[in-house]
This record gives sequence, C-alpha cells and structure tokens, in this order.
Amino acid sequence: MKVLVTGAAGFIGYHVCQRLAAHPGCDVLGVDNLNDYYDVGLKRARLAQLDPLDNFRFVQSDFAQTGMLAGLWAHFKPDYAVHLGAQANVRYSVTHPAAYVQSNLVGFHNMLEAARAHPPKHTVFASSSSVYGATAAIPFAEDGDTSHPLSFYGATKKANEAMAHSYAHLHGLALTGLRFFNVYGPWGRPDTAPTLFAKAIFASEPIDLFAEGKARRDFTYINDIVDGVVKVLLYPPVEKPLPPYRIFNLGHNRPVETLLFVRMLEQLIGREAKLNLLPAQPADVPETCASLERIQAVIGYAPRVPLEEGLRHFVDWFRTYYQPDS
Repeated sequence: MKVLVTGAAGFIGYHVCQRLAAHPGCDVLGVDNLNDYYDVGLKRARLAQLDPLDNFRFVQSDFAQTGMLAGLWAHFKPDYAVHLGAQANVRYSVTHPAAYVQSNLVGFHNMLEAARAHPPKHTVFASSSSVYGATAAIPFAEDGDTSHPLSFYGATKKANEAMAHSYAHLHGLALTGLRFFNVYGPWGRPDTAPTLFAKAIFASEPIDLFAEGKARRDFTYINDIVDGVVKVLLYPPVEKPLPPYRIFNLGHNRPVETLLFVRMLEQLIGREAKLNLLPAQPADVPETCASLERIQAVIGYAPRVPLEEGLRHFVDWFRTYYQPDS
C-alpha cells in the first residue's frame, strides 16, 4: 500500500514513517517543509535515519502553499494518508498566531482539498489534547466539552476537527482525528518539557516550573503513539449511519505532576535540578488525562510503556545525540 505522511521530519512523523516503511509492502512518501521553527539539524538527522529504507521517499514541500500538496497527492495517489504537519507549541501560539493560521488552518484545508480530489481509503490527522481547555471533566472523554480551548493552538486544532467533519459529511471522506497527549521519547522536539528539562539539568541551569510544578500531564511514550496511529489508520470509519468521521484520544491515562517528572529525570541523569516554582500560565490547562475507553473498544489500544521506562529510553538517546557529558 502507499501512504503519504506530512510532517515526516517532525517528531511523531519521523517515528510513523519509520514504522510504516519497516514493512516491505508499504511505500511511504514523506512530506515536510523543514522550516526553522526549531533546529533544522534535528529534522535532517531524523531524515538521515529514514534514508536507508528502500521504500521511503522524501519530498521537501510546504503543504500550506497553494497547489503544492495537491500536486504531490495527485501524482502519488496514496491509499492512506497521515497528516501530522502543523505548527505546534501552546505557548508559542500566544505570540505568533499567524504561523498557526497558515499551517494549521490554510495548510489543513489544502490537505482536505487534496484528499477530496483523490480520496484515499482513510486519512488520519493530528489533533491535540489542547482542545479540551479547562472546562472538560477529568479524564478527558472525546464527547467532553471542547468549546473553550485556552490556547490559540488548541483553537486551531478544534477548527481542524470541525473542518474534517464537514468534509466527511459533504464529500464522504474517511477521516479520523487523534488527540495526542504530551508525547515524549527519543528524537523529541527541543521545545518540549523533556528536552528543555534535561538540557537545564545537564547545564545546571534553572527550570521554570509553572503552576509551582503541580500541573499534571498525561505523558505518552512515542512508541505507544505510533502503535495507535498505525492501528487506527488501518481501520477506517464506516459511512453509515453517520459521516465517516471520528475522534480518538491517544494518551497514557496516567498523569503525573511536572515536579515528579523532573525528579524522575534527576534520578536518571544523576544530577539535581535547580527549580523556579512560578504561577500558572494563562494558556496552560491544570491537568491532562486521556480517557481511552473509545479507542480501546474500536482497536484494542492500550499503552504499554510506563513513564519510568520511556524516560530511560529518552535520556539514553539524549546523551547520545546532544552529548552533554562531553
């Protein structure tokens, strides 16, 4: 089968491409614009891991530019598509909202139009736990309140879900959105908590812990995320009696306080963290926790990697890639 993956040089996209391309019968086309929001060297290093795979091809292209993705899609004619490309980061969206309009709204619409012109069997797209805001009950269930996202990033992801539903209803496209919860692991983004915290601990620099470290996050290991993405991809929603559209949470269902998360990193790294305990940020929710009942019922998804094991894998990779001990 042929699978098109946007955001292929990103954290989740790289791991999804690696998993799919490991199967001899799967031809993977990765698309990414390699923008400089964070270190392009990390993105190229991920692609270098994929380059030896015979059935992986990469095209540098910006899906938010008119016609770019449509042309690639029409030429490749994917059987399946995984749309992971987006502008991420809750706090960055406070100061740079235009980047989210271009990538997460214009770019997402380009993806839907490309799929409408040449419909695959199924398209899976990345949403986020940020859609829940502060009004949804814990644990977050897919039919919980998502009417008040606290961040502009979360608002664009909520818009993606509404846009996808309309295309499923109007054009019969099979679409599934996945609300990712606090993904971490090897090759993670440098702007996320695990990498920021690890860099600070190794450099003996202070860590700003908002909400005084009491915010709880549902940290989910990358392998569990990829398991969910691939399994969901192969089980498209059915059209009747509703549009072929659905939303799933993809998390771990075991939230921990960020202060405890730092303490676990301290033990693995063997150094003590310097902490600045600060008030909560207005764009941050106090807790994330995924209800997994819906996705477990449909595909039998269950996360397998405990936080202790996942963090150990992350720290091992961090030492190898960043070489902070040298």
